[in-house]
Amino acid sequence: MTEPCDLTALEARRLIGRKALSPVELLESCLARIAAVNPAVNAMVALDEDRARGAARAAEAAVMHGEALGLLHGLPVGIKDLEETAGLRTTYGSPIFRDFVPEQDCGMVARIRAAGGIVVGKTNTPEFGLGANTRNRVYGATGNPFDNTRSAAGSSGGSAVALATGMAPLCSGSDTGGSLRNPAAFSGIVGYRPSAGLVPSEKRAHGWSPLPVLGPMARTVPDTALFLAAMASDDARDPLAYTLPGGPVRGRPALFHPVERVDLAGLRLGFTEDFGQAPTEGVVREAFRARVAALMPLFRSAEAAHPDCRGGDEAFEVLRALIMLTGHAEKVRTRPQDCGPNIIANVEEGLRYSAEDAARAMAAQTRIYRDFQRFFAAHDVLVSPAITISPRNWRELYPREIDGQPTRTYFHWLALAYYVTLTGHPAISLPLGKDARGMPFGLQIVGPRGGDALVLAVAAALEEAFAGDATLGRPVPDLAALRAAPPISGMEGFLGFE
Repeated sequence: MTEPCDLTALEARRLIGRKALSPVELLESCLARIAAVNPAVNAMVALDEDRARGAARAAEAAVMHGEALGLLHGLPVGIKDLEETAGLRTTYGSPIFRDFVPEQDCGMVARIRAAGGIVVGKTNTPEFGLGANTRNRVYGATGNPFDNTRSAAGSSGGSAVALATGMAPLCSGSDTGGSLRNPAAFSGIVGYRPSAGLVPSEKRAHGWSPLPVLGPMARTVPDTALFLAAMASDDARDPLAYTLPGGPVRGRPALFHPVERVDLAGLRLGFTEDFGQAPTEGVVREAFRARVAALMPLFRSAEAAHPDCRGGDEAFEVLRALIMLTGHAEKVRTRPQDCGPNIIANVEEGLRYSAEDAARAMAAQTRIYRDFQRFFAAHDVLVSPAITISPRNWRELYPREIDGQPTRTYFHWLALAYYVTLTGHPAISLPLGKDARGMPFGLQIVGPRGGDALVLAVAAALEEAFAGDATLGRPVPDLAALRAAPPISGMEGFLGFE
């Protein structure tokens, strides 16, 4: 029998609306799952049980009284610990904010609550989201749900693991170098990077930069689209979230939910295993080739092709470093003892760059963006692996080599994701079975400029095509093994970076 916490968000929402499932029952099921499996993986790090129970009771009363119900009415939601939640500790994974309790929700959390979502707790993240291995000195490491000695990636690793294990039907995330897509690929769930400005953020220090975005994570594509519809909006505090006379350009829920149906047989597919230069592990290449062989018959045409991303590593390194300087240079100067190795490395790197370096990076970003437009004039959709490696032990702060090739930086292994970040194109990580090492494989699907609805439609069509397939269906972790596993907190190196 399916437990309420294992229902899709859409099914749970339908049952709530039909008075066939109580929001209280759903929340208690999620809390029970958290209690049972979270010790093994450390995904949910701060719970708001009392207020969540009060919100669930109020949601149930609203249903019984026939009130209008929001898109997320009664659905428990996990919020990444980079986003402020009123009255609930928000640490950003940093000892500096170990005891910080915000007085107000950030804009995204406020929209989620306004849509009826119930914040059940915060999900783990690396310090300030820096690094794609979810570890910090406040809450410790998050383990992969398929093997808790391995990395959950990041920086939305806690959200991905919470979803994979049924702790909540929906979780929030954010993405600069792939932080929605990378952990989704490692944990076998869906992570969606929307077009910049679609989900407004009033917090970006560089308001006109398209690199950092907020976005939804879920277990299925329709659930992800539902969550996106509640997140998307307009907010004048975000320069990239804009309006024209007549209303918001992008913040219309009906654009994303329900997901449009698309005929894959009418679409032209381009596929690449490395964009011509990303250091991609052999086991990932092997898995990707098998997926491409399964995908090709579904499309009108399919060819090996990709945009020209030469110079993309350097451009991303510089542009990301500028954001890091604005956000963290003062912390490193005044409280270096409270800063981890990634934040220190970011600031030191940023201080080495000149205005000429920044100008060259912005020019390269523009050139790559324009070649993406050339590519999408001849192709409707692009697919690649979502991430360059199969999950490794979480004690490895980052991969220093991939198949014998040294990595340039601690985030070079995210190149397949950050080439897309540079251009602002929408992208999703869709779980398609496991690799040869028995770990989840994520397919990155990239769409044209502003093509959010198309990316979701293609992902939903592929998800439907392979549903129930023993090889390509969404993998599910062994919950019984997680329940029986000793706590991850007892593992050597759990708390800190040593």
